[in-house]
Amino acid sequence: MIPAILPTYDRAPLTFVSGEGSWLREADGSRWLDLGAGIATNCLGHAHPALVEALTEQAGRVWHLSNLYEIAPQQALAERLVDATFADTAFFTNSGTESAELAIKMVRKHWSDLGEDRPTILTFEGAFHGRSTGAIAAAGPGKMTRGFGPLMPGFEILPWGDHEALDAALDESVAAVMVEPIQGEGGIRAMPDRCLKGLREACDRTGALLVLDEVQCGMGRTGRLFAHEWAGIAPDVMMVAKGIGGGFPLGAVLAAEGAAAGMTVGTHGSTYGGNPLGCAVGLKVMEIVGDPAFLAEVSRKAGRFRQGLEGLVAAHPEVFAGVRGQGLMLGLECVVPNAEIRRAAEGERLLTVPAAGDVLRLLPALNIEEGDLEEALRRLDAAASTLEAA
Repeated sequence: MIPAILPTYDRAPLTFVSGEGSWLREADGSRWLDLGAGIATNCLGHAHPALVEALTEQAGRVWHLSNLYEIAPQQALAERLVDATFADTAFFTNSGTESAELAIKMVRKHWSDLGEDRPTILTFEGAFHGRSTGAIAAAGPGKMTRGFGPLMPGFEILPWGDHEALDAALDESVAAVMVEPIQGEGGIRAMPDRCLKGLREACDRTGALLVLDEVQCGMGRTGRLFAHEWAGIAPDVMMVAKGIGGGFPLGAVLAAEGAAAGMTVGTHGSTYGGNPLGCAVGLKVMEIVGDPAFLAEVSRKAGRFRQGLEGLVAAHPEVFAGVRGQGLMLGLECVVPNAEIRRAAEGERLLTVPAAGDVLRLLPALNIEEGDLEEALRRLDAAASTLEAA
């Protein structure tokens, strides 16, 4: 008999009932150190007082308004995002998947309005842009697409890091290039700054739009508000979600005026996208995470944490092979299957997130206490020792 909840998740047998900062409390009363942060979503940890206050205050005013009307928190958040980024305009969604869908539509509408036949969007092997039919088509063949065909046409998936393949594919028939500056699900694989710069130049040369997926790597995770800022470039369209709501469902598509010009009245919509609750929380997240001093602190803590992880790799070469990533979006390259290390870490009451290529993702809250990072290193060390003894 099928269970009450559709069994699409491989859940750990854990039921968390409360949380504070980087700690969660399980139903049995045990405390767990959270290095997953809801997969880079709880960017300010659990039950952050400022976010709770913003949500509660807005809930006492109005929960939901249709987008048939002006929504003051939505307008304020849009202006804040536009002021802080390359973008001229923003559309609010509820998730990264919804942001991906709009980004795809925006690219299609852009070239349709120009009367040009540019059907192809280039993406990259190992990408993850969500689980809608459009998003899985963009990611290409694999376990996410099996059984869900026919897939949406118009995507060409290129090998990761293959410059010759990119040069051969990117011509005047290409509508856009869509890429994560750092692949999350794909194994914490970062596109080097020089490659992002080259990609921007190639798109300028051919007229293709550059679409960045910063759903996981954005909102301060790398020590800049958005990861592409390290390369000194700007996209035409960008997908945002996860950390922007600090754990409350919220996403956005940010775009330059030229890329977004075709999205006029009636071309897109959302019942809950940009609702007052989500935008009130998003405003508070932007106020905290957008502070340069906060971002500098993320980079400082990330540097010390990475140094500790490198020491862990050196101490346990039969378990770990290396460290990859940027800021507080880090991955441990595993010698043994990452599922085994994840289970060993859970034995130490430490939560991590697996990724492709036997990589274990470490995605703590951006405001995690330094002592909690040291405790995480101790627990990872204990988990590795347990595996070695076995």
